[in-house]
Amino acid sequence: MAIGLPEFASNREKRCPVILLVDTSASMSGEPIGELNRGLASFWEDVLRDAQASLSIEVAIVTFGGQVTTVQDFVGIQDFQPPTLTTSGNTPMGQALERAMDLVEARKCGYKDSEIRYFRPWIFLITDGAPTDSWQMAAQRLREEEAQNRFLFFAVGVEGANFSTLSQIAPPDRPPVHLKGLDFREMFVWLSSSMKRVSNSKSGEMLDLPPIDGWAQINPG
Repeated sequence: MAIGLPEFASNREKRCPVILLVDTSASMSGEPIGELNRGLASFWEDVLRDAQASLSIEVAIVTFGGQVTTVQDFVGIQDFQPPTLTTSGNTPMGQALERAMDLVEARKCGYKDSEIRYFRPWIFLITDGAPTDSWQMAAQRLREEEAQNRFLFFAVGVEGANFSTLSQIAPPDRPPVHLKGLDFREMFVWLSSSMKRVSNSKSGEMLDLPPIDGWAQINPG
């Protein structure tokens, strides 16, 4: 049996990967980034309380504020340490989307090489603005690959987000949602609950995700 990457030698559980794609441009400074950081810490703590999820869920973080940065490549939640994100610059969202999709494909190759089963990866975008770079090609690639079931994409817009643009990026059957105020903690509680349901599910099982109405509303764009 192939083992491949060292982290798979002692833990052969089916993986549940999620990329947090976070807008850290200057407009997120102050209270928004502070609340987001607190929500991220609560996500980590909540997932660790679930024995199966703590073995299955892997997290990566890509930020885009002035430049695109892979703050954390994929790592098991047990080895994850929530970073303190800071803000600066503009909003290169198109480049960030490309980076996230590339990381997903690379991780899937690692799973296959190591004979590790995995659930469909999630890409979870959080933004309060509009792209300041060219984003159309990235959006086309995202929609095509999402339609091919390569990953699931979710978009959350904070106050100030350009929902018209987000609606052109997100899949038609999963439109962007509007965060209520700065309720990042409830958003991350929803995310951790959703990921725990996925990690505890059986292959091929249809899942109902928790309702979003406690922290978000659908924005028509």
